[in-house]
Amino acid sequence: MANRQTYQFGSFRLDASGRILFDRNRAVSLPPKAAETLLVLVQRAGEIVEKERLLQEVWRDTIVEEGSLTRTVSILRKVLHEGKERRQFIATVSKKGYRFVAPVTQMVESPVPSASERVMLAVLPFENLSKTAKQDYFSDGLTEEMIGELGRLNPDRMGVIARTSAMKYKGTKKSIGEIGAELGVSYMLEGSVRRGRGRVRIAAQLIRVSDETHVWSETYDRSLGDILKLQSEVARAIAAQIQVKLTSSQQRRHAETAEVAPEAYEAYLKGRHLWNRRTEDGMRKSITQYEEAIRHHPEYASAYAGIADSHVMLACRGIVPAKETFRKAKVAAEKALLFDSQLGEAHGSLAHVRLHDWDWEGLEEEFRLAIDLRPTNAIIYYWYAEFLMSMGRPDDAVEMARCAYRMDPLSPVIAASLAMILYLARRYDHAVEVLAHAQEIDPDHFLPHMRMGLVRTQQGEYDDAIRELKTASQLADQSTETKAALAMAYAAAGTRKLAQVILRHLQKPEEKRYVLPYNIAKIHAAGGNTEKAFQWLEIAYEGGNPDLIELNSEPVFDGMRGDSRFSSLMRRIGWKA
Repeated sequence: MANRQTYQFGSFRLDASGRILFDRNRAVSLPPKAAETLLVLVQRAGEIVEKERLLQEVWRDTIVEEGSLTRTVSILRKVLHEGKERRQFIATVSKKGYRFVAPVTQMVESPVPSASERVMLAVLPFENLSKTAKQDYFSDGLTEEMIGELGRLNPDRMGVIARTSAMKYKGTKKSIGEIGAELGVSYMLEGSVRRGRGRVRIAAQLIRVSDETHVWSETYDRSLGDILKLQSEVARAIAAQIQVKLTSSQQRRHAETAEVAPEAYEAYLKGRHLWNRRTEDGMRKSITQYEEAIRHHPEYASAYAGIADSHVMLACRGIVPAKETFRKAKVAAEKALLFDSQLGEAHGSLAHVRLHDWDWEGLEEEFRLAIDLRPTNAIIYYWYAEFLMSMGRPDDAVEMARCAYRMDPLSPVIAASLAMILYLARRYDHAVEVLAHAQEIDPDHFLPHMRMGLVRTQQGEYDDAIRELKTASQLADQSTETKAALAMAYAAAGTRKLAQVILRHLQKPEEKRYVLPYNIAKIHAAGGNTEKAFQWLEIAYEGGNPDLIELNSEPVFDGMRGDSRFSSLMRRIGWKA
C-alpha cells in the first residue's frame, strides 16, 4: 500500500498524491496547473527552479508561453495570502525563475489501516446551501443515499455508520474528533449541496479522524438527472482514497448506474424523508410520493421497494389489516426486483414481507442476500434477527440485532429493536440497559418507552411499567399499539378494571383506528383469561397478523404453551410445536 506524501509550510499543507492544498485543514480551491506548479516548487524548496524547467514539468508536451507560468504563480501567491512587499513563500529570482523560501516539512503518512483491518466511516449530514429549509429533504436524502452507496463498496474492508446515527450530527458544533470517538470511525465524509434550475452542486470532503486532516476534496456540478451516477462517482473516489479494492461485480454495478428523471428522484427523496418519521401520516404520504416517482420513472426500483416498506410498516404497527397490505407490499417488492435484481433494499423488503406472511422456505437465504447487497441498512439486520428468533435461535438473533445496534448506535428505533429481541430471549436486565441508554439519547421517542414498559412488566415492576407505557402512549398520540400495551400491564398487575376500560375503548365499533387482534389476545393472556386469549389468537391467525411470528417466544403466552390449542396454532403458522 502506497504511503501518502504531504508537505507542511506555514498554515498550509499540500497533499502530493491528491494535489490538494489545505489551509488549517480546510481544502483550498486550486486550479490543476497551479497545484502542479506549487508541488514542483515545494519539492525543491530553497532551490532556484528555472522557468524552463517549470514549463516542461507542469505543461508537458504542450507549447505555452511564459505568460501562463506568470499567471499561475500570481494565482498561487493570492491563494497563499502573499502581499506585494513580502514574499514569504514564493520569491522571484530575476531572469531565472522562482524559489520556494518558506521552511517545508515533509511527512509520510499511511492513509488507511493495514489490509487486515476494517475501516469504519461516517457520512455527516450534507449541509443544505439552498435558500430555503424546505430543501432539507433533499440534502438529508442525499446523505442517506451516499451512506447506501458507500456501504455497498466492500463491506469486508469498509463499514459505514447507518443513517439515523449520522443524522444526529446535523448542525452539530462537535469537532471531528468528538464525533469520531462517539461513533468509533476512522474517516468521515462531510459535504454540502446546492440545487437550482435543474442542476445540483455538491462539495464533498473526506477527513481522517486521527489528525482531523482532509485527505480528499472535490466539487461536482451536474444535471439533476445525473445524480445517481454522481453518487457512484463520489463513492468510487473515496474507495480509491482509502484504498478499498472493489470486486468485479461491485465495479460493474457502479459502472451500470442509470439516469433517473429529476422529478422522480425528488419525489423518491420526499418519500424516504416521510417514511423516516415512522408516523402513520408519514408512512401513508410516503407511498403517495413513491407513486409519484414511479409516474415519472416507471422502472424506478428503489421507489417500489419504498412502497413495500411503507405497507409492511403500516401492517406491523397495527395500523391496517395485514393480509391485503402484505399482498400490496409483496407485489411492490417483486416489481422492484424485476427492475433491479441486485437491489438490496428490495430483497430486504421482500424478506420482511415473507417473514410476517409465514413464508419460511428459503427465507434465511433471502435475508442473507439482502444484507450482502445492502450492508448499511441496519433495519434489515433486525428483521433477520426477528426471523432467527422465530426459528428458536435466540443467541443468533441477539447477535444479529447487536450488529444492527453497532451499525446505528444512536438510533432509538434500532436500540428498541435490540431490546425487543432481548425481551423475547428473556434477557431482561440487558434490555433495560439498552433502553435506558436509548431514552437518554432521544427521550421523546415513544418506542424505547413502550419496550421498557413490556420489559418491566415481565420483571414484575408494574409501577415502572405503567409509567413508561403512559409516557409511550402520550408520545405516540394514543396509538392503539401503546394503549394495548398499557392495558396488558394493567392486566398483569391485577388492575383488571383499568385494563377493561382500555379494552372496551379499543373495541368500540365507532373507533376508526384498526387494532391488532394479536394485541387484544396479549391483554387477555396477561390477565389470565386463557379462553379469551385463544379466541383472539384465532382471529389474529385468520387475519394474518404479522406479530404471530413472536408466538413461540412471547413471554406473556408462557402460561398457555401446554395447551393443545397452542400447539395446533404453532403448527398452522409453520413451526413444529
